[in-house]
Amino acid sequence: MNDTYYMQLALKEARKAAEIGEAPIGAVIVHKDNVIAKAYNFREVEQITASHAEMIAIEKANREVGSWRLEECTLYITLEPCPMCAGTIVQARIPRVVFGAYDPKAGCAGSIINLLQQPQFNHQAEVVGGVLQKDCGDILRSFFKGIRERKKN
Repeated sequence: MNDTYYMQLALKEARKAAEIGEAPIGAVIVHKDNVIAKAYNFREVEQITASHAEMIAIEKANREVGSWRLEECTLYITLEPCPMCAGTIVQARIPRVVFGAYDPKAGCAGSIINLLQQPQFNHQAEVVGGVLQKDCGDILRSFFKGIRERKKN
């Protein structure tokens, strides 16, 4: 399996979010070539700030491996992590993060700041950005365009 394959799985999760009116962001966590957690944004439905795809997937993966440490995992996410999610990734000790679309407004894996590779922290992650970037960006642009059009009408 490769990064493109797993990002396609994350995109499937993002589409599930879009179907229920959530921002179409999906996440997949892989441990030793096995998908151990999948999730999508659920913030609007739950009205809970931390209901981002990454946060939900990390919690599921913690339960699956029986530890708060996800040291042998890769997180695939369709949008560059925000500050909250980047902090949780660092705390979970995830060694590798692969994301699709860059987020110039809130991205903390290189766009605004790179919290995942701060040498001052006791953990840093390898970061790979731009995997299926166009597909990941297109689903977000389409979703927010639809919201703007509904607001106009």
